[in-house]
Amino acid sequence: MELYFLALLILIMAAALGSGYPVAFALPGAAIITIGLAAGAGYIFAGSTDAYFHSGGPGQWLSAGVTNLRGVYWEVERDTLIAIPLFIFMGIMLQRSKIAEDLLVTMAQLFGPVPGGLGISVVFVGALLAATTGIVGATVVAMGLISLPAMLRNNYSPSLATGTIAASGTLGQIIPPSIVLIILADQLASATDQASTARKALHKEATGELSMPSVFDVASTSAGEMFLGAFIPGILLVALYMLYILFYAILRPKLAPAVPYEGKYDKSFIKNVLITLVPPLALIFLVLGSIIAGIATVNQAGAIGAAGAMIMAGYRLPEGGRGLYYPALLAIAALLLVTFALMNFDMNVKSINDSSDRMGITLGVIATIMLLVALVWSCWRVLKIENTLAGVMLETAKTTSLVFIILLGAAMLTAAFRAFGGEELVRDFLLGLPGGFWTQFVIVMLVIFILGFFLDFIEIAVVVVPIVAPILLSDPEANITAVWLGVMIGLNIQTSFLTPPFGFALFYLRGVAPAIVKTVQMYKGVIAFILLQISALAIVGAYPPLVNYLPNRVSFLSESSPPPRNPKLQLCVEDYVGEKLSQSTVAQDAVATAQAMDLSILPKDLAKGLSGGFSSAETAITELETAFTSAANVEAAANDYRPQLRQVRGVEKRIRRAQSEIGKLETRISRMREESEAEARTALKADVAALNAEIAHLEGQIPDSWADANAAFLELTTAENSARAKYRRAADQAYEEPLALLSVFDANAEFAALEGELRDLKDTIETVPEKDAEEVVNQLSKAFGRIDGAGDIKSALSKARKALKSKSPDREKALKAYEKAVAEFDSQMVWRMTAEAQLRPQITQYLDAIRDTLGVRVQDRFTREQALAMASCSAHHRDISLNF
Repeated sequence: MELYFLALLILIMAAALGSGYPVAFALPGAAIITIGLAAGAGYIFAGSTDAYFHSGGPGQWLSAGVTNLRGVYWEVERDTLIAIPLFIFMGIMLQRSKIAEDLLVTMAQLFGPVPGGLGISVVFVGALLAATTGIVGATVVAMGLISLPAMLRNNYSPSLATGTIAASGTLGQIIPPSIVLIILADQLASATDQASTARKALHKEATGELSMPSVFDVASTSAGEMFLGAFIPGILLVALYMLYILFYAILRPKLAPAVPYEGKYDKSFIKNVLITLVPPLALIFLVLGSIIAGIATVNQAGAIGAAGAMIMAGYRLPEGGRGLYYPALLAIAALLLVTFALMNFDMNVKSINDSSDRMGITLGVIATIMLLVALVWSCWRVLKIENTLAGVMLETAKTTSLVFIILLGAAMLTAAFRAFGGEELVRDFLLGLPGGFWTQFVIVMLVIFILGFFLDFIEIAVVVVPIVAPILLSDPEANITAVWLGVMIGLNIQTSFLTPPFGFALFYLRGVAPAIVKTVQMYKGVIAFILLQISALAIVGAYPPLVNYLPNRVSFLSESSPPPRNPKLQLCVEDYVGEKLSQSTVAQDAVATAQAMDLSILPKDLAKGLSGGFSSAETAITELETAFTSAANVEAAANDYRPQLRQVRGVEKRIRRAQSEIGKLETRISRMREESEAEARTALKADVAALNAEIAHLEGQIPDSWADANAAFLELTTAENSARAKYRRAADQAYEEPLALLSVFDANAEFAALEGELRDLKDTIETVPEKDAEEVVNQLSKAFGRIDGAGDIKSALSKARKALKSKSPDREKALKAYEKAVAEFDSQMVWRMTAEAQLRPQITQYLDAIRDTLGVRVQDRFTREQALAMASCSAHHRDISLNF
């Protein structure tokens, strides 16, 4: 029965949206009405308000929607949404200050003489506006009003002109900073938690193990990672647009002619280009560059963008006059002063120690005041001229309210969708499709593409993504990253904005295009750009590093980069080490030289540990080769094993589904105790019997060879995992044992410095009262305990202390223990100094030789070369389905 209410939910929502009812109220309204009807129908016809819900009841699902609603504002992990009003303010301010108009005119003059230059300039400006405003409607309308008449006046094909403007206007969906990317990041952060839970359950069902190795887990994403991931695909899309227009102009010059600049390319022209182009580029650099460099979070970058847009509007809106650029110049001077202070002084107020620190803080305060003055000055100008600031604030409040109300409404709708089993229905449908992940992915992308005809990106992101993303992210065969999925969905939504007959960008452009431009011409013009976007979608889909590499690079080069021992990185680390060992024999030669060292000067325990470390290095190299051989064997066997694995896992999934249905039916049967329910009880028992027969039939579909094939393949994977584990232990020991001996040598000076206190200790034991002597011995024992390799001396002094501390102090016993400590000290002084002189250079040379190979895991962090290698390696999606 719940399926009928699920259909009713979708029908009510579709009817409300189709009638023009506001989306912000259509989504929660449909949810509340349907839940209310289901509760009422259950109470009337079944005697329980919970009867027609897939699970739970109306109170539970309404409260779930309210909880999700509250989470938008109160969950700390979702504070990224704060960036939305900041970027909206930035975009509207730049639009109102006519900077877009200046950019279009200037770029048209600059690129005009090039074949198709006017169209290329439109794409260029569209990309800049996308990186500053990110508002599709505003960008399309602005470029339609400014550039479309110019393109038509210069004999451009109406189809090419309108297609270029509409496509360039939608770049704001994918080029960061983008509101859609922020919302997608927020939704995917929740989806990854569900995907992780689903993958763990899948691993437990497939292997029977209670815990899943962290290397198989699903990683979350953030708005900053989404911005970084979308950067290269956005540039790729811009490049495809420009190349298309250039080739179109070369092949059909009459439809995209060059437009000679009537003025002169003199200093005045260059000055105008710089004044028009540099500020927006500088703002983009500050916003995106601060995120990429890890200097600022997305929220902080949004604040930077809003402030920058205010300062730019402060000199653009006035009609000239004296002091036009004073606020901007003051802001630039403040930024330069802050940069100087940060580079040359410690700017922590809590750690002011001298006049130099005070000077740095003073410069910082002065720069802050200068920047505040520049902002207030610009703010006053923007407020005074046509009350622009008030209009921008009002539009920002409206747009932000719209976004957040839709988010809240979607939370209610999603809760209702799950209440009637919609999520499980979608999951069963997608998982039941033949072809695995890619079939599911294509279906989802097609649905999103079609929904883009009717819904705005916000509704798609907050309604569809929470339902389908966990299913796609949990698939171990594709093992995609959340940032890649988010960028692919963003590209897809952008494509749907262009597609006739419902593309939003076409509606925006139709509203400002002259009557001479026919709607059919607009539809014809966008077809080529739709194909280009689909091509970009295919390229990014086929080569995930275009998305994954830049976020990984920034992560691995940051101060908080993952450590080399991170379990998720070990396969990449081992590939890197294997490649380095194959390219050079430096490490192997160093191991051979180290094994020939004369260690007789060292005590037996240290000599044994060091010798074991050198042997472990040789073992590590051998085990790594074995691991690679085993991996090749697994890969070779996987071709025959994988189809059988898919078949069996599919059958097992259907068996589990049938068993789950049997459990539900048996629960219902156990509740039917009335005589009047005997017939219904008999029917349900027949259903159970049918399901048991189906399970028996499914079990018969499992090949007889499966058990042997599974055992043989498991043996291969076990051999690989064992070799890798042995390599890791041996490689760590190969570096740690020599490093431990160096730490002993490093303590030699501190060790020798305690000689005087140790020699004087005899008189203390003999003459000083036992309690006071015991304290002196205890302090010296602790001092030796802090020195590497001096454990035997500490142990002897501890015995002396115990002899003095006992109920009947025994000075004689204490002196014997003391003499033993002195003898050990003298012995150590001999071998410490001799061994340091003879062995330190050789051990240091050995460690330097293996640091970048066998010693990678022991380092505190990756070197730059290693970090880049890890970023490149982990940017590829690795199939892990053979482990499930």
